[in-house]
Amino acid sequence: MKYSRVFLPSVLLSLGLSFALGTMVSAAADGKAAEAKAPGAKAAVANAADGKTAASSSVARLTVAQIVEKHVAARGGLEAWRAVQALSASGKLDAGGGDSLARSMSAARAGRGSSRRMTPADAAAAGKSDAGKQVQLPFVLEMKRPNKSRVEVEFAGKTAVQVYDGTHGWKVRPFLNRNDVEPFTADEAKAEADRGALDGPLVDFAAKGSKLALEGVEPVEGKDAYKLKITTSSGQVKHVWIDANSFLDVKVEGTPRRMDGRIRTVWIYQRDFRPVQGLMMPFVLETAVEGYRETHKMVIEKVAVNPKLEDTLFAKPKA
Repeated sequence: MKYSRVFLPSVLLSLGLSFALGTMVSAAADGKAAEAKAPGAKAAVANAADGKTAASSSVARLTVAQIVEKHVAARGGLEAWRAVQALSASGKLDAGGGDSLARSMSAARAGRGSSRRMTPADAAAAGKSDAGKQVQLPFVLEMKRPNKSRVEVEFAGKTAVQVYDGTHGWKVRPFLNRNDVEPFTADEAKAEADRGALDGPLVDFAAKGSKLALEGVEPVEGKDAYKLKITTSSGQVKHVWIDANSFLDVKVEGTPRRMDGRIRTVWIYQRDFRPVQGLMMPFVLETAVEGYRETHKMVIEKVAVNPKLEDTLFAKPKA
């Protein structure tokens, strides 16, 4: 298999919203996708076939409005989320492993872009590295209403930056030997515009122009969950699974990824919810891609509610 991308979680949902990270790091390299080794991957993958097992008949029959009301309350409450003007999170995310990633990191440290072919010396150096282990990259995410965001990811001693000011977006990818500030592609700009507010798609969904529909009850990692279909004001359709007991959003449909020549569905499993200043936040997220056994985790180490974030932070980066 030709594995031409250092795979990062395509969606960051640690704070109740989606954020595309896959566009930030794409170091081209040949190699095989590593098979999943983590125990948590079993439930996350299975071709995302949680819904193929019959759900319990004891789940309460609730309307969409009732499910959403209980979900928002479980996440901290409507007024608490309306009071949030800014959020920040930091932690580490999986970037894959194996020979492919080792070569990419060696090339990045040498200051070469992805277009240059590997030399025998590069290959030898990569072979001596600890290529079999999952590599974790430190990241920092900062968001501010109405729709501003900034992400920094450290990779091979370099820092990638992706910024969105609510209208325009830019990225800097020095690990690809691209030190210039690049504008978002049309697809990246659309993804950011569709991302919506930092409080996620279900808080004040009607005011955002979204429509919801209940598509049934499906098991997610062995527990029943309500499957909701979300149609945004722009016509984008996504799904979210709300645990029937905790009413937390334990599974979310992410932004589709083009891999191996086809568009593949992405799912994000959210776990380890913890209270942060009255809001419930998932501190572990695991991304699964249709047709791939390997999954990637994102571990949140710190979350801050309403930090002071200047608007200049979300302006076009300086070259």
